[in-house]
Amino acid sequence: MIWTPGVARTARRIAAAAAVGGGGITMLGVATYGLLYAEGMMARRTIGRPHGMEGPPSDGVYGDFEGEPIRLAMLGDSTSVGLGMADPADTPGVLIACGLAAVAERPVRLTVTGVSGASSAELGDQVDKALKARPDVAVVFVGSNDITTQTPPAQAVRHLQKAVRRLREGGTEVVVGTCPDLGSVRPIAQPLRWVTRRWSRQLAAAQTVGVIEAGGRTVAFADLLGPEFETNPGEMFGPDRYHPSRQGYLQAAYAVLPSVCTALELWPQPQPVRGESIYIAAARAAEEPGAEVSATRVAGRATGPHGRWVTLLRRRTGALPHDV
Repeated sequence: MIWTPGVARTARRIAAAAAVGGGGITMLGVATYGLLYAEGMMARRTIGRPHGMEGPPSDGVYGDFEGEPIRLAMLGDSTSVGLGMADPADTPGVLIACGLAAVAERPVRLTVTGVSGASSAELGDQVDKALKARPDVAVVFVGSNDITTQTPPAQAVRHLQKAVRRLREGGTEVVVGTCPDLGSVRPIAQPLRWVTRRWSRQLAAAQTVGVIEAGGRTVAFADLLGPEFETNPGEMFGPDRYHPSRQGYLQAAYAVLPSVCTALELWPQPQPVRGESIYIAAARAAEEPGAEVSATRVAGRATGPHGRWVTLLRRRTGALPHDV
């Protein structure tokens, strides 16, 4: 938690730059950028290409229940499509759809518009396709490629915020899995692994601010892809040592599922013990496994002296739908 105050300040600056259309601050100096680029090229040669450049086709209806299907859309990058998996049942979209169907006791119609390699700037086309399916809820996994392509953080947040706002205007609830902790990727050597970890968490905190302001809610992936992935890389990472394994995707899906259910009012919205400043909560969430941040009110007010009031909910990770 030692980075929380600094991450909170950085998130605030990035969010402010995103709001006015600026490129945002540069998190890495020129020398560090050069080192990161060189390490990234070496890591890519080590990683190689995963099996297949897209996840298996997984659009369809899931859950053996009667009734009108709940419409779920999955957007984002390679993690949103389950890159590296051969069986659709192992992809995050299908895992979330099946869990949601079990909770709602209704079928779920899944539409996947995510694209392997996509950054936040490419969410616009995905939103266009998703809106055609009139989703009740959309799940977005994005952020890794914004870092690997050195996208200015304010630009990345602005594109994500626009995507969330468009989905919300279309009547869709939105849950965003924020930027994962790329510091857990073993082919990236130290000290650049530390740098990417810090940058990942700064971007995740800024994403949280932007998503909340646009009407969505976030779930932190940083620590989901941190200590447990770092401790068990053979179990949590796939063959390329970059993308999650089946177990990794399962953990990510079940971290997001409670927030999806809450957004659809299938579970009661937890009552906050107290409201928190959005910037501090965003920074804390970037350090907490599966932490959810959503907007709230304090004494009937949506904002306080330090910005919007939010609820930071710490959920136990690695749980199945019935015991979350």
